[in-house]
Amino acid sequence: MIREQCAAMRISREDNLAVALRDLSIGEAIEVGGQSIIVAENISAKHKLAIRDFAPGDVATMYGVMVGEARESVAAGGLLTTENLVHRSSGFGEKTGSVDWVPPEVSKWSETKFQGFHRSNGEVGTANHWIFLPMVFCEEGNLALLREAFTKTLGYESRQRYHAFASSLADACRQGADEAALSQVSFPEEEAAAGTRLFPQVDGVKFLFHGMGCGETRAVSEELCGLLAGYVNHPNVAGATVLSLGCQHAQVSILEDELAKRNPHFDKPLLVYEQQKHESERDMLENAIRKTFVELGKANELKREPASLSKLTLGMECGASDGFSGISSNPVLGRVADLTVALGGRVILSEFPELCGVEQELVNRCVTPELGRRFAEIMRNYEARAKEAGSGFHMNPSPGNVKDGLITDAIKSAGAARKAGTSPIIDVLDYPGWVTKPGLSLLCTAGNDVESTTAMAGAGANLQLFSTGLGTPTGNPVSPIVKVSSNSAIFENFSQYVDFDAGPVIAGENGVDELGDQLFEQVIAYASGDSIPKAVLHGRDDFLPWKRGISL
Repeated sequence: MIREQCAAMRISREDNLAVALRDLSIGEAIEVGGQSIIVAENISAKHKLAIRDFAPGDVATMYGVMVGEARESVAAGGLLTTENLVHRSSGFGEKTGSVDWVPPEVSKWSETKFQGFHRSNGEVGTANHWIFLPMVFCEEGNLALLREAFTKTLGYESRQRYHAFASSLADACRQGADEAALSQVSFPEEEAAAGTRLFPQVDGVKFLFHGMGCGETRAVSEELCGLLAGYVNHPNVAGATVLSLGCQHAQVSILEDELAKRNPHFDKPLLVYEQQKHESERDMLENAIRKTFVELGKANELKREPASLSKLTLGMECGASDGFSGISSNPVLGRVADLTVALGGRVILSEFPELCGVEQELVNRCVTPELGRRFAEIMRNYEARAKEAGSGFHMNPSPGNVKDGLITDAIKSAGAARKAGTSPIIDVLDYPGWVTKPGLSLLCTAGNDVESTTAMAGAGANLQLFSTGLGTPTGNPVSPIVKVSSNSAIFENFSQYVDFDAGPVIAGENGVDELGDQLFEQVIAYASGDSIPKAVLHGRDDFLPWKRGISL
């Protein structure tokens, strides 16, 4: 049965702010948490309204935590904005609470399997890729040549309509068409047929351009090697072709050391070509192409086989967030996180600037005081470096976030943290860490969407769920990203990239747990290759290593 949509929602009993679930008009009488309020001004959906009078200096609370401080008086029913509310969050310290978690009922999935690619170290991939990577930006010209050589030849080109459209324009130009004539050339309604894949069991050949490897600090180069090692060792990767110049900071030997840390018995094909050891560029690339073809043939022999759901490692991301993300799509992701943990799988929560204000809650969820201290230390060090660069966590919300109701970082963070569910935190990793333990792990990354998804893939996420309120095309070369909208309008308007709609939570049509269970069923289908996320279909291979200290 469809329930009538509420006008506004108070999330926790302690809150003195509420979220407008629809546009509110001045003078309108609404009920919030059993309290009658007269709307003091026109308030757009997703924005926050006061449910009591505020004086300058009063603390604002949402999600049961401090999220801001009033700069000026705001009457009950009034709109909170960046003009009258500033970021303020609670302090945090030692672990003060115990982990008391009741896992969700998962018996219906206890015998369920997904179809994945089994690796020799026991990990299971949800895809089967071959990756090409440069150790340094000097080799990216050669990497581009390899991409040109392999992508179309092997049948991996996507989005053929753009190529067909450009070809039509080129043909018109050859025939002397002027600007008016070119404007009449129509865009193809259907995708042109791509070539048949030579290696059908290889889902893709991926090229990790990064523009790094030398010139930056040695620490940044070494972190790059750790990240690249995570991609080579990734369960969705069959093997790698590596291009090195030879003299750069990011040495192949460091990559090999980082691989050994993640997998002491690493046995995938790792084809390394160092240009300064070859008599010519042609000699190097000819050998690289020939040997890679041989190894792709072997990778093509792999088949999907049944795997326990405990072999899932899910990365949880939110980006282009809006004022509904924290009450619809993020909690739906949180439900999937709890189901995954209850079934023995792994979940990663990253984006540390978007955990500002809920640190104490997360410290208390750590299974040991030592883990809580590690998380607190990493958070403090990160913010200190951001302040040294003239920034700070309070500057994390983007103009799009603010426009759609996320007016302080604490409001954004309190909602963002809900995508990790409620389970205990069993590990805390610094960048570029590798997840090894079943359960929920925290991974320090930037809040930048692509830096975060890049890092979670590098930590072993074989699938990622991405909550969005405004819409984003972000994908990843090796870790499929599933988009979940916070509202139905974005699900419809950004349908090219959004896979699942959590908007019915806002409309009162479905509950969080119900939609979370539906999304989990889709996760199993994506993991098995029965369904393909739209970012994958459209060839979105976004890859951006984090230069620590620069990005929020």
